[in-house]
Amino acid sequence: MTTLGGAEFAPETTYLNTSTAGLLPRSAVEAVRDLAAKSATGSYDGSDGYESVASARTSFARIAGVDPGRVALGGSVAAHVALVAASLPAGAEVLFPEGEFSSVITPFTIRGDLRLRYVPLDALAESVRPSTALVAFSVVQSVDGRPADTAAILAAASAHGARTLADASQAAGWLPLDAGAFDYTVTGGFKFLLSPRGVSFLTVTEEAQGSLPPLYAGWVAAESPWDSTYGPVEQLASSARRLDAPPSFLAYHAAARSLALLESTGIEAIHAHTVSLAAEFRDGVAGLGHTPVDVGAAGSAIVAVPGWGKRLESLREAGVVASERGGNLRVAFHLYNSSADVAHTLEALAP
Repeated sequence: MTTLGGAEFAPETTYLNTSTAGLLPRSAVEAVRDLAAKSATGSYDGSDGYESVASARTSFARIAGVDPGRVALGGSVAAHVALVAASLPAGAEVLFPEGEFSSVITPFTIRGDLRLRYVPLDALAESVRPSTALVAFSVVQSVDGRPADTAAILAAASAHGARTLADASQAAGWLPLDAGAFDYTVTGGFKFLLSPRGVSFLTVTEEAQGSLPPLYAGWVAAESPWDSTYGPVEQLASSARRLDAPPSFLAYHAAARSLALLESTGIEAIHAHTVSLAAEFRDGVAGLGHTPVDVGAAGSAIVAVPGWGKRLESLREAGVVASERGGNLRVAFHLYNSSADVAHTLEALAP
């Protein structure tokens, strides 16, 4: 059985559900256990977790291909998207793919004073027009694993002066990412980044940073946090840290270890491994007489099989954990999966 995870993982199931939540490495679990134990015994003063927070920021920046000063931390994708939504003037036009994940859309819809358009994912680039202020979309679609044509979308947005907001939650951790190509990216940490819930990342270009209101600003968002603990913060950080929400130490303590593992393994290696397993599974599904959702020649770590969402219970009985989205059976491969997982799942799906 060939995996990239080594001794860091010991799943007790055939786990193909990373699109919902990734497995935590042993090192991340141990880090949380140790910090929790210190919190219970009084040997932790409640303020010495910032080293792990800084480490997580730096690791994610390297994975995303940006400077750490371009990364803001938070607890959810929706909270990051809300900053972008709050920055738009009344009447601004926002363009989305049809069926986009709700956390990317809803912070804009609740404004009530924006013009929102929805088009098929394949038509997103050609649908950008001079009146479009922002194109908001997922790098990889949650419902079926389809990658967006990011090059075409970026070119169209640039041609019409529109900004771009990309959700990388289903991409970062297996797909090489150039976050700096987008004005904003948002990423939930609890999927392919193998971190707990409560970890999320916002990247913002230097030019676009000034447009975002620092709505979560507290002392941790100050240029000099330990000099800003009382009274109003006199100077916010000049970097994207001004957009930080106060971090959950336990979650980020784990994230620092998970992201370090991804870095040491290498995103390129994870990409090759996961896409190969997904292609193997797609071929097997076709051999069973079914057609997975087309993800294009570049492939995806996520495979969706229309109409097979109803097979979840029988898969679970066979020890396979997957998910159902939009009627699709959705499976996702990561560094802890192997060809043995593919074979076992196909056997469980066979008539």
